[in-house]
Amino acid sequence: MKVIYTDKAPAAIGPYSQAMVFQNMLFTSGQIPVDPTTGELAGDTIVEQAEQVMKNLQAVLEEAGTTFGNVIKTTCFLADMGDFAAFNEVYAKYFVNKPARSCVAVKTLPKNVLCEVEVIAAIEE
Repeated sequence: MKVIYTDKAPAAIGPYSQAMVFQNMLFTSGQIPVDPTTGELAGDTIVEQAEQVMKNLQAVLEEAGTTFGNVIKTTCFLADMGDFAAFNEVYAKYFVNKPARSCVAVKTLPKNVLCEVEVIAAIEE
């Protein structure tokens, strides 16, 4: 297994890695809308926060040598299912290959953010 780390995404805020590679598969930890350059939350709306989550995921994917196009499965966590449609608009811009997905509402996310996303992706050799 190989640990993936990039300073272009927020550092882990606990005892975990941004992502792990096993063979040719990438497993990311959930990314939240923290701007890695400031350490602050990016925006107050679901659209602003979802955009930052995607930027953070992109940085981790790139560090591992893969792209959104190789994502096989996503798990999305929303603080409010009322944000589902707006979240989907941002999500659809990045996940054009329409990977398998689970999307659930949860009571509370770290730092009280509005969304968090984790992915499983293939790494082409």
